[in-house]
Amino acid sequence: MSPGFLDQQLAFLREIDQLKSVVRQSPLLNGSRKENSAEHSWHLAVYALILQQYAAAEIRVERVIQMLLVHDIVEVDVGDTPIHQTGMGGSQAELEERAAVRIFGMLPGEQGAALLELWREFELAESNDAKFAKALDRVQPLLVNVNTRGGTWSDNGVTLEQVNERYGPTISRGSPTLWAACEVLVHEHFASQSTGIQDDA
Repeated sequence: MSPGFLDQQLAFLREIDQLKSVVRQSPLLNGSRKENSAEHSWHLAVYALILQQYAAAEIRVERVIQMLLVHDIVEVDVGDTPIHQTGMGGSQAELEERAAVRIFGMLPGEQGAALLELWREFELAESNDAKFAKALDRVQPLLVNVNTRGGTWSDNGVTLEQVNERYGPTISRGSPTLWAACEVLVHEHFASQSTGIQDDA
């Protein structure tokens, strides 16, 4: 292994340190501040470790964890695009693809190519591993919202129907069990909002 190989790896690791500065809309559960994308990725990896038994099909949890650790690295270049912002469409996908090629391209050949393909697999969400990873990527912010009195849903005027549409299909494809549990929490949240009851969960 040449010194240049290690230099490339260290340069990549320095580059992705910027993910700690990408602030998401989702708050921490204690309400003290917004989470950043690096924290989100770490939390999702732990979700995969703990909730792997609920995947809809057989998965390789180590691959799911790898996907979740790298899935938002493109945000170093493009920032976070919240699920409730619409209208970006194909242009956002193109920006993210360019970011992925640039950032993973900083790594030595085979290593960079492997992570780029893993990132693309997550984006396509066709394999069992990617479907479960995508499901968890919806479950985590959903749980944040129901535990912070609406969180980004309240900030963006999101309705029950929109939550079911934006979260339900993706979560249920990867884990019907997790969607069933989330659906109960979502309905409880919106019921409490409609009656004016403050949810202290």
